[in-house]
This record gives sequence, structure tokens and C-alpha cells, in this order.
Amino acid sequence: MARPVVIDESEGTRFPFLRGILTRSLQEAGVPFEEAYAIASEIRVQIDEVGELTTDGIRARVTPRLEAYGPEVIQRYLGPPTPASIQIRYSDGHETPFSRGHHRMSLVSCGLAPDQAADVAARIYEDLVGHGVKEITSSKLRHLTHRHLTTDLGADAARQYLVWQEFQRSKRPLVVILGGAVGSGKSTIAAQIAHRLEIVRTQSTDMLREVMRMMVPERLMPALHTSTFKAWEALPAGEGNGKDTHAALVDGFLTQAELVSVACEAVIRRALRERVSLVIEGVHAHPGLMRGLEEEAGADAIFVRVMLAVLKPRELKARIKGRGKREPDRRAKRYLNYFDQIWDLQQFMLSEADQLGVPIVANEELEDTVHQVMTILMAKLADEFQGTPDDVF
Repeated sequence: MARPVVIDESEGTRFPFLRGILTRSLQEAGVPFEEAYAIASEIRVQIDEVGELTTDGIRARVTPRLEAYGPEVIQRYLGPPTPASIQIRYSDGHETPFSRGHHRMSLVSCGLAPDQAADVAARIYEDLVGHGVKEITSSKLRHLTHRHLTTDLGADAARQYLVWQEFQRSKRPLVVILGGAVGSGKSTIAAQIAHRLEIVRTQSTDMLREVMRMMVPERLMPALHTSTFKAWEALPAGEGNGKDTHAALVDGFLTQAELVSVACEAVIRRALRERVSLVIEGVHAHPGLMRGLEEEAGADAIFVRVMLAVLKPRELKARIKGRGKREPDRRAKRYLNYFDQIWDLQQFMLSEADQLGVPIVANEELEDTVHQVMTILMAKLADEFQGTPDDVF
């Protein structure tokens, strides 16, 4: 039996009716699950009878069934009124409709908080609609955005937007290297930064290490086949003679990090060659990683290094325990058994970061940490770009 088909006339597309999608949209509007599922099932039967139905036809059949739930539920189901369409015309001739969501993300990318970006994007849209604008060039839109930022949030926010626009126009790749000890929140912060900067490539050094382990037998590189805080135990006999526990721990970590750096370098070189931005995170992303590669890239790329830290032992233990509950395979208990080594290794990494001038961010609260990292990124870009609005836009 053929599946019932839904026709979206505005998009000119056809797709199969999915009862679960309609059920979910009704739940989001405020209809209890069982009742939402019953309504969706009724609509499924009706579409089966006619073979296909337009999206407007589905709404027309669903809306009367929502009257018992009140006008607010109906409004949430139908969605907001269709916004006025404003076309953006680019220098190469192509056009796209203005999207508040897309414009908001472009403002988040330059370091604004999401709520600030949403407010500014909404005010820009209201400004355009209020003046009856149906079409605007991308250059004029950027000038308008710069003026709104100056007025609404101040010169610093406007400057950040200008710097970000100039960076994007430069086509230079951005390589963000985010380091930190076990439990410092590297993966979470890396994901947030990549999302805000709209960077599609992220790489964990732990994953690179796993790939290398599959390719290189343990008997050839034993230090690769253990945790960073235990790598010193895999060093050749005699290498630790005369060294204290801290020195041996650091030697093991640096040995493993040097091995993983081979794969890190390959990933970064690929990104530089393709001129795409990249976020690389992991315990192996220590402050000395890829210094030679950064110097080699020179003005063709921008490297930003940040070291995350959890400065209270009790807090770091709590994070490791919490991570173990969320992801049992990460064996939090084993990490806690080696907590002293993890703490000692963090102290070394922070000391190294301080000596090499790598910014250290205490990861205490997610939004605050993301904001601090974004501020560091924008400050680095501001050192590289000094254009005026007329130059950039």
C-alpha cells in the first residue's frame, strides 16, 4: 500500500505523511500526547482515503479539533503570521530572504550573547519593515547592523562585528586549540564555540589517539596505549631512574602527546590546505602543541589557544563523577583512583600555559566560560584586523 503524501505548495515539494511529526507538533502546541496521537491518527486515515493532501489542507482539518483547547493552542499550532519578505542582494548578484535567525547567528559568531543577538536582529528587522524596505544590499545591511550595535550595545560590540566581518572576508582559516585536563569540560566548550562560530570541523585528540592505537601495536608504542596520567608507567625501563614522581608523570604525558601530535598536525595541515576553520580539543592539546606549524602558517591562518582549568580539587572530582554517571564507558571510578596524578598533570599544563602566554579560563559556569573564550578569540582577531566600516562593508 502506498504511503500517504503531503504536498507543500509553497516549496513545491512532496513528502510522506509522518504521524509522529504531527503528534509532536500538536504536543508542542499544548495538546496531551494521547489526544495528539489520536488526532494525528485520524488525519492519517483521511489522507489514506484521498491519497494526498496539502499542508494547508492538513491544517484546515486539524484546526477544528483544537477548538476545545482554546485559541492559544491553535495559534501555537498554526505558528506566527508569515513575516514580511525582505530580499538581501549580494555583490555577486544572488539574492536570499532576510532571516532573523540567520542574522542572529551571525551576531553570536562575533561574540554577542544569544539574547543580545536576538534582540538586535529583531530590531533590525523591525527597522526594515517600518521603513517599507523590500530589498537591501548586503553592504547596506551590514552598515545598518553596525549602526544598531553602536546604538544598542555600544562601540565595543560594533567593533567586534566589524572585526568578524573583516575576518570572514579575509578567507583565512581559524584554528582554535582548546586544552585542559580530564574533567575540565573541553568537549562541551569546544562544541559551544564551534556552534557559535559556525565551524563545522571539530576534532578530539582522544579520537585521534584511538585511531593511532588501531594502527600501531602496543608493543611498538606502549605509551600510546594507556591514559595520559599513566603513560609514564609505559616508558622504557630506566628512563624514570633518578626522577621524582612528578617528573616521571610529565615525561609520560609529553611522550604520549608528542606521538598524538603527529595526527594532530595532519588534521590541522588538511584544514589549512583546504582553508577551513577547525576546533581541536583534548588533553594532548597542550600549550606547546604545533608551535612550529603555527609559525609556518604565518599570516595565512589564525591560531587561538586556550587552556581550560578547574581550580578546586573538590569541583574537579565532582565533574569527573558526574561525567561517569552520564557516560559510564568513560570509567569515572578509574579516573578518581588516579585523581592525584590528574590534578598534578593539570598543574603542569597550567604552569606551561602561563609560561607560554596561553590564556587560562577557569571553567566554573558554562555561559561565562563560553563568553570568556569568545572574548579571547575576538581579541586575537582584533589584533589582526583594523579596517573601517567603509573598508569592510
